[in-house]
Amino acid sequence: MSNKVVLYIAMSLDGYIARKDGSVDWLFDVEGDGGDNGYAAFHQTIGTVVMGRTTYEDVLKLSEEFPYADRPTYVLSRSEQPPAPHVQFTTEPVETLIPHLKQASDDDLWIVGGGQLVQAVLEKQLLDEIEVAVIPKILGEGIPLFPEGTVPSNLKMIGTQTLGQIISIRYQVQV
Repeated sequence: MSNKVVLYIAMSLDGYIARKDGSVDWLFDVEGDGGDNGYAAFHQTIGTVVMGRTTYEDVLKLSEEFPYADRPTYVLSRSEQPPAPHVQFTTEPVETLIPHLKQASDDDLWIVGGGQLVQAVLEKQLLDEIEVAVIPKILGEGIPLFPEGTVPSNLKMIGTQTLGQIISIRYQVQV
C-alpha cells in the first residue's frame, strides 16, 4: 500500500481548530482515553510533517521543544523566512511540494494545519485521509477547520474511535 497524505487534527464540536488568537488551551482539559489519545500510534506512521507558517508559530508557543524535530518538517510560507532549527521553510506551491514529498518518503505525510493549508490541499485534490478528533466543546468563534471558500468535498467514513469524551473519525477523501 502506498503512503498517504493525512490531515490529523482536533476541532471543537462547532468546527474550530483554535480560538481567534490561535490559542488551543481548550484542548488540554478534555477527558480522553487516559493516555495520548492514539497520538503515538499515529505518529509512528508519519515520515514527513507539513504545516503553514501561522500554525508553526503557534506550535512554538506550546512547548519549549519542537514536537516534530524527529521528522522532516516543511513550513509553507508566502515569503522567504530566516532559517530555523528542525524545519525547512518553503514557498513552493502545494501542488508540486506535496507530490515531491510523498514520492521521497515511504511513510505518510501529515498535514498539521492550519485552515489555509487544508483548503489548498483539498482544492488541489492532494489529501487522501482526514482524521479529526471532535472535542466536546463549543467555542462559538475561532479559526475554522474549513475556511470559507473551501471546495466542496465528498468523504467516506473508514473508522471511528471513542477516546473518553473525544470521538475520533477517519475519512477517506473521495476524488
